[in-house]
Amino acid sequence: MVTFLHTDEGTDEAAWSARGLPVIPELPLAPEELAAMRFLVLAAHPDDETLGAGGLLARLHGLGAEVEVLLCTAGEASHPGSETVSREELTARRLAEFAAALASMGLTDRWRYLGLPDSGLAERTADITRVVREAAAGLAGPAGRLAIVAPYRADGHADHDALGSVAAAVAAGNGYALLEYPIWYWHWATPGNPEWQSWVRLPLEPEEQSIKERAMQEHASQTTPLSPHPGDEVLLSESFLRHFSRPFETFAWTPPQEFMPGKPGGPGTVPHTSKEAQGIFDGIHNREPDPWKYATSWYERRKRALTVAALPSEQYSSALEIGCSIGTLTAELAPRCANLLAVDASGAALAQAAERLAPFPGVSARQLTMPAEWPGGSYDLVVVSEVGYYLTASELEALIERIRHSMLPGGTLLLCHWRHPISGWELDGETVHTRVRDGLKWPTAGLYRERDFLLETLTVPMAAVPAP
Repeated sequence: MVTFLHTDEGTDEAAWSARGLPVIPELPLAPEELAAMRFLVLAAHPDDETLGAGGLLARLHGLGAEVEVLLCTAGEASHPGSETVSREELTARRLAEFAAALASMGLTDRWRYLGLPDSGLAERTADITRVVREAAAGLAGPAGRLAIVAPYRADGHADHDALGSVAAAVAAGNGYALLEYPIWYWHWATPGNPEWQSWVRLPLEPEEQSIKERAMQEHASQTTPLSPHPGDEVLLSESFLRHFSRPFETFAWTPPQEFMPGKPGGPGTVPHTSKEAQGIFDGIHNREPDPWKYATSWYERRKRALTVAALPSEQYSSALEIGCSIGTLTAELAPRCANLLAVDASGAALAQAAERLAPFPGVSARQLTMPAEWPGGSYDLVVVSEVGYYLTASELEALIERIRHSMLPGGTLLLCHWRHPISGWELDGETVHTRVRDGLKWPTAGLYRERDFLLETLTVPMAAVPAP
């Protein structure tokens, strides 16, 4: 449990800026994707939403996205030592400030006050869970197009942690996206803490920064003294507020379930062979042509760009892509390969891939169930992207041996996989990479790790490496 006081000196903003915080990855959602989503924003106290996500809220309003804000408490316990302002008076004042701040962000009448006790949310998690579930369900539309925006679940403030944990549980249980905004983390943590290194940032336009600043000015009870008397001192110091005047906002980001590779199998449905998986994926692609939004999602488009950029050689003579799906990555690999064979177990996915790949004369597509149906041949590039965890452990071991005996000296093996747990499948991305790395013992040419995916290239030694 983190312990701190708001009066502590805290970590200076210069320390955060000096340690690479401004260059962490951007939130992988384009404006058109944000505009198409719905957002349920949770705040434990008035000003949480402005400090942590004021710029995001300004952007969402500008894009016309649907937003609902739930305020849990009035923050009436912010000045427990005050002898001049009662809790009732502070409740009224802070609710008025909250309404004014939301109005300045274009969200008048888009919020609801739950009337829960300040500093008491940990004892009311059942009630909060029910309200959050109902509010999320009331925002009509597909689960994958709803995001919950909430305090970071390990922010260090008991109310923030309780509300963030509820948000995380509801999001995970319903397939919603989750954006967690840190507040007191910036005060007590240091750049040596590891959490922030896997987060994402949302760069803010100058107008969005101005809107956030104006909204924060409405929370005068927190940024200026209530009076000159003891107990009425300013709560949020200038040094603390500097963390929130950055030209970006930072979030711990969990994509919606529809972006996650584990969704197709469903909880508790573990295929025993890749042949069984073939039927699952045929059914998925027959119902929806692009179930993971490969062609439209900014997350997928950006990941493909990073994947292709990670290839250490400019050109390859003979390449094999295992698990090509509908061929979106294949189409971007094609200009780098004289000959490229793309294979997938799903005939429904390959039908789309064949149409997409028709303009590339050096590319062919075949329906094969790996590793049993191996195409033969020798390759100087093999790509295994978002497919390794659909194999059983024994199938992955067999695939490793197929790759070992099919690759040319000096060639490149590229792996890219989702890093989070894969619901309904035996393996996960980190395990796949570890087993491939340990099994082949080939040198790592490059390794790139984000919160959501792991991208790695291995180089085949020029001299043959015998199997262990």
